[in-house]
Parts: sequence; structure tokens; C-alpha cells
Amino acid sequence: MRSNPVARFAPLALSALLAAPVLSAAPLPASQRSEIDALMAMLQSSACEFNRNDTWHNAAEAKTHLLRKLDYLEGKDAVRSTEQFIELAASKSSLSGQTYQVRCGSAAAVDSKVWLTMQLKRIRSTPGTAALPVR
Repeated sequence: MRSNPVARFAPLALSALLAAPVLSAAPLPASQRSEIDALMAMLQSSACEFNRNDTWHNAAEAKTHLLRKLDYLEGKDAVRSTEQFIELAASKSSLSGQTYQVRCGSAAAVDSKVWLTMQLKRIRSTPGTAALPVR
């Protein structure tokens, strides 16, 4: 009894097709990654706190978490711009759907999307912005 060659190689072909998106995932364009790095530097150097899933975290913990989410999205080739990073990784929890918030000093907490978008505007309007104090 001879085995069917198509049936024999079908699982291998299917595996190759499923792995193809992972193998072809491209990193963010350098200009976009530079903006995200500047945003993360601004967050980390701030005295702000980051709320995710009802727990406040310091800025360094927030940066680590958001960069982990970015790595995941880059692996899926799901993020191609700084705005997409803010929308897909830095605005809300992927698990609970709860909106992330940023609180700086005694100021009221704001949605992280608002805070990060405001910082992105500063980065784009002023060279060397990553070193500016956060307001």
C-alpha cells in the first residue's frame, strides 16, 4: 500500500504557512521606533505613575510592561506607527480592556492615550524633546 505524497507533506506545508507571518514580521521603521523610545524615556524619567488593571505602577515598571507589549505586537507585524503603538499597546489592557491611566504628582489621572499623545506632539515639535521635563 503506497502512501499519498500530498497527505504525507500536507502537515509540513501547513506548518510552514502558519509560521510564515512570524518569519516575515518586520521591525518598526527606525523613525517610529525612535519616537516610541523617546516616549518611553519621557515616561521613565517622569515622576508619573501608571495605572493598569486598578494597580498603580512606577514609570520604570510601566515602561517595561509597554515595551513587552510592543515586542509582542512587532512579532505579529501588528504595529507600524507610534500612533498604533499608543492605540494597541499603551491605551488599555489587552486582558481586561480597562483603560490605562497616568498620574503625575498631585494632578488628576488622565487616560494614558491622552498623556502619551500629548508627549508625542512635544517630541515632534521640538528636537531633543526626550530630555524635556514632563508637565
